[in-house]
Amino acid sequence: MVRWRFWAVAFAFLVVMMFATLPSPLYGLYRTRDHLSAFTITVVFAIFAVGTIITLLLEGRVAGRFGRRGAMLGGVATMMVAAGLLAVWKDLPGLLIGRLLTGVAIGLAAGVAIAYLIELRLRADPNASPAGARNIGTAVNVGALGIGPLVAGCLAQWAPYPLTLPYLLMVALGAVALVGVAAAPETGTPVPRAATPSRPAGPARRVRLPVPAAAETIAAFAASGLFAALSGLILATTLHQTSHALAGAALFVVFTAGVVSQLATNRLRSSRVLALGTFSMIAGLVLLVVAVRLSRPSLALFLIGGALIGAGAVYKGTTGIVLEATAPENRVAMTSALVIAVFVGLSVPVIGAGIALDQGASVPNTVLGFAILVALGVSVSGWALLGRRPAGAQHAAEPVSR
Repeated sequence: MVRWRFWAVAFAFLVVMMFATLPSPLYGLYRTRDHLSAFTITVVFAIFAVGTIITLLLEGRVAGRFGRRGAMLGGVATMMVAAGLLAVWKDLPGLLIGRLLTGVAIGLAAGVAIAYLIELRLRADPNASPAGARNIGTAVNVGALGIGPLVAGCLAQWAPYPLTLPYLLMVALGAVALVGVAAAPETGTPVPRAATPSRPAGPARRVRLPVPAAAETIAAFAASGLFAALSGLILATTLHQTSHALAGAALFVVFTAGVVSQLATNRLRSSRVLALGTFSMIAGLVLLVVAVRLSRPSLALFLIGGALIGAGAVYKGTTGIVLEATAPENRVAMTSALVIAVFVGLSVPVIGAGIALDQGASVPNTVLGFAILVALGVSVSGWALLGRRPAGAQHAAEPVSR
């Protein structure tokens, strides 16, 4: 029974993360219907990161007050509200508010899901290794980002009401997930409000994410953000492919490659994973540039480049290197800092691409400039990160000056 509840929570995590990128193949419909600019589309995509980051910064208080199950329930319920809002309010203000709520839902779920899955797995089998549950959580996290656009793209291509039906489907899936999580046990220990001290007993401490690790994470996810926000536009205007299903499938390829690479590199050292991921990322960026700059742009090279970008296990290698040098009591905070860097990378750089397109830059030139910046980012910060000597646990945190 406990094992069934583990999978119920994994399903809930899948549903919430699906919703993060679900609208990506639909942006072309919004753009055509409401004459939205490329910049506006990138802002609509990226605003979810604002809600995610704010929620992650408050996640410790939320989980401490309501427990892991409470945070997951809140994430699923907020996702359902956001989906319902997007289904009925299709104008730009509704898009922005719906995406902001999407970010809140993702922050609530992503902040506790993997820890919750590990604890449920250990409750079912105290002798089990947490690595299996952690790998499942990571695979769900990355894979769901590809499943959402694939589902939305197929519905938009072959079903009626393309700007309504995908969101109603998410509401239905959320209702199922809500029931499953409600039946799962609480594994954390919610702290009553009265029991929460108003001030910490000792000196406040903070965890600082190393600059190379932050830069590496932001650069790596900037490429994924470009695909999630603008792949539909690139397919339609440069590759002359207007299929919504293809737009969803392109993202599915990118993020599925990420799942495969995560699982395939489980036995490699973190430094080796980072080196291989950097090479794969750069190769994918080169193919992406070539694909859109050929006299006859190539869909095949575009998809292969996307797969190599998605397969670049840069984040996994970066996370491993950083956490190995972090004291155990600070690893949760360091992981949260890394996740925040992920969402900054997914959102902020792609807005720059939207501005460039709005100012008249061509798609091939925008992709070239974007690829150069990302390649430099992952190369320089990767070199700096690999060259760092382990700082030791004693350098992972330092007192905050008062």
